[in-house]
Amino acid sequence: MTVDLRSDTLTQPTPGMLQAMMSAKVGDDVFGEDETVSQLEAKTAALFGMEAGLFCPSGTMTNQIAIKCFTRPMDELIADQTAHVYRYEGGGIAFNSAASARLVNGYRGLITADMIAPEINADNIHYPRTSLVVLENTSNRGGGSCYTLEQIKPIAELCQARGLKLHLDGARIFNALTHTGDSAADYGHYFNGISVCLSKGLGAPVGSVLLADADTIKQAKRIRKVLGGGWRQAGFLAAAGIYALDHHVERLKIDHKHAAIIAEALGRCPWVSGVLPAETNIVLFDTLQPASAVIERLAGKGIKAMATAPNRIRFVLHLDVHPEQVEYAVNALKAL
Repeated sequence: MTVDLRSDTLTQPTPGMLQAMMSAKVGDDVFGEDETVSQLEAKTAALFGMEAGLFCPSGTMTNQIAIKCFTRPMDELIADQTAHVYRYEGGGIAFNSAASARLVNGYRGLITADMIAPEINADNIHYPRTSLVVLENTSNRGGGSCYTLEQIKPIAELCQARGLKLHLDGARIFNALTHTGDSAADYGHYFNGISVCLSKGLGAPVGSVLLADADTIKQAKRIRKVLGGGWRQAGFLAAAGIYALDHHVERLKIDHKHAAIIAEALGRCPWVSGVLPAETNIVLFDTLQPASAVIERLAGKGIKAMATAPNRIRFVLHLDVHPEQVEYAVNALKAL
């Protein structure tokens, strides 16, 4: 048996999703004539209490477009030092926006208003102008840790008081909402921009939606075009996103349950030195041996995984990992 736990980006479209894709009504989205894309954008915006949305190929693109909308050259954004926008988007903050990043040492990828406030630069020509704060929910490098709205509120209040924009990298936002029980609609009260990924736990084959006010989305569409992200008959892909929002959100609880089962089993393995709390669908654990050696041994048992540090391994649960595979993985871990 093979159990692929490398990432939730590996999911395959379900039969129902494929049917929705093949029956989608499409047009040329650059001309604004793909009604399925428009439906996805409006649906996602309404879900999060935002004015408008823009469908893009990836979360990296939605994040980078948002940063460019919310900063000017020579500006600076504040984010956790593990943030995806800083570590895994190819230096796009500098390349696309000519901005710099002030990094905060948060807890498992989560930062607070008290951490952010001292990092906001004074109005001084020696310093870049602080203009944006970026949060990530859930935090990839934090092992799927997530903010509650109660934790987000003081950050939003600080940003408003200091004239900063607030953007959410919502790569796994529905995992966070499933865990916290918070309302997606309330997010629109706090953020200037939200990136909603459809291609991870929700199982769509590609795509993210950037949410903001109508004027920002108008600017964002121009930036998307410059970055080469203009769609044509993208409704086939948008239909997958609509199906995912309608059918795959509630089932994320299953992935969280599976992650907890595996984390509990890892905690009893003598070759594991520590396991981070598995709040959502990501399990991070530390190994006594080099992670590369452990991954090789796991591969011998049909379990695929990724190392995130010399002695740290990541498992990610998703809709293509079924209960019998979780049981197999638990038994294999015990026997390793």
